[in-house]
Amino acid sequence: MERPVRRTRLVNASDFELASGPVESRLVTGLTKLGIALKHGERRTAVARGLSATQAQILVALSRRDGARCTPSELADELGVGAPTVSEALRPLFERGLIRRTAAADGRVRILRLTPNGRREAERVAGWPDFLLHALDALDAGEREALLRSVVKMIAALQQQGRIPVARMCPTCRYFRPNVHDDPERPHHCAFVDAPFGDRAIRLDCADHEPAA
Repeated sequence: MERPVRRTRLVNASDFELASGPVESRLVTGLTKLGIALKHGERRTAVARGLSATQAQILVALSRRDGARCTPSELADELGVGAPTVSEALRPLFERGLIRRTAAADGRVRILRLTPNGRREAERVAGWPDFLLHALDALDAGEREALLRSVVKMIAALQQQGRIPVARMCPTCRYFRPNVHDDPERPHHCAFVDAPFGDRAIRLDCADHEPAA
């Protein structure tokens, strides 16, 4: 028996573009799909290591600080969760010997640091987003740099709206001097290391970050 042929209504280019909806809406749809992939990948990796997603985030966040001071409240702010959530997630990490607490110089706050076992565990769970690196191979160097600039702008906008915690990235750092050099490849300057750099070197999570006024 012959199958019926599916017929499609022909439309002109303007009608097709109009029916596709605003570019902004389609970008949000695409970003949502990427977010779902990231969330599922993070959860799978954490569960495989006997951790919750929040516990894995804590280990990675502390490892990125590279020994710099970090209190439970600062950790909660960075992860965008409440202090009780961090406190609950920390308890098993202490019990497993992955994190230790030390008193600050004034003795009033507790500083969180990774133990040697904690650093090794952080390295294991930190690689879960690597599957996205293969997707980025689909972009050429120029497209990757343009995407990085766009991501930085979006993060900055969301921070100004209070939608996400302040990221430790170059544009929010007091050491960042944008567009102060004539070199188009390296127009910016980092006053912390006293060196020029370009958009391709902009950091989104720098251990030396200090918030700008």
